[in-house]
Amino acid sequence: MEGNQSHITEFILVGFQLSKNVELLLFGIFSLLYVCNLLANGMILGLICLDPRLHSPMYFFLSHLAIIDISYPSSNFPTLLENLVKHTKNISFDPCTVQMLFSLTFGSIECLILLAMSYDRYVAICHPLQYTVIMNWRVCSILAIACWACGFALALVQVILLLRLPFCGPQKVNHFFCDIRSVLKLACGDIWMNEMFLFADGVLILVGPLALVLVSYMRILWAILKIQSKEGRKKAFSTCSSHLCVVGFYFGLAMIVYMVPDNSPQEEHLKILFLFYTLFNPLLNPLVYSVRNAQVKAAFHRVLQKKKTT
Repeated sequence: MEGNQSHITEFILVGFQLSKNVELLLFGIFSLLYVCNLLANGMILGLICLDPRLHSPMYFFLSHLAIIDISYPSSNFPTLLENLVKHTKNISFDPCTVQMLFSLTFGSIECLILLAMSYDRYVAICHPLQYTVIMNWRVCSILAIACWACGFALALVQVILLLRLPFCGPQKVNHFFCDIRSVLKLACGDIWMNEMFLFADGVLILVGPLALVLVSYMRILWAILKIQSKEGRKKAFSTCSSHLCVVGFYFGLAMIVYMVPDNSPQEEHLKILFLFYTLFNPLLNPLVYSVRNAQVKAAFHRVLQKKKTT
């Protein structure tokens, strides 16, 4: 790391080439959306903690998803907001490295948590009689710890591989935060190993979990069609459609952002997609799970009633 810093001590985040007035306008819009994201995911997390009826495996994993959706934008979005309001786009080498570590960690963990949630729904619908035995709290805790540990370990490997590279210029990162693929383009050394590990991570974290999720939901759909009760089919489909909507949006954007081959003419479009991936996807999760989930809405009404009575 010291060797790297002897060549380059800071990077310049190119971001979006806009006028100062437009940057200030975007600062206001993005700040509002960021605060809404914190409040929405904080509300979901608070409801799950406060309402005993939501102390089940499904909402246990949903609480982890809310924590990630607060943490992931917080790892890189404050840098964008600071650059927009100060009109300066410099970032030191060490904060840039930390930003890459956190963004990779939380992005990887979210993929694995979504996979754990799909497994939970598969057990709940396809094996309802054994659900409480299979998805006991010990199993849920092990799954959650494994998701966090694997996500951090994979991100740490990527950052360590990057730190072995020399950076002697140029300094301009064509992104609004320290994205590892954009930073790698500035390395003076051979990056084939980094690209190989990034691709392997993409397969392991994106393609693998997505394939397992799709298999799970094919089994779930077949089980739902076998349910004789119309109300039972409606309830099962409502619960799973919310999760499938989140999974489709998240994995779709993530695969475009991380697995599409680099192409200079497409870089500006990818930055816009990354903005959606960073800000709008974490905001989508609480909206989907609150608007389409009767239990969450009921918990919210119970909390409001308690406040009125007190």
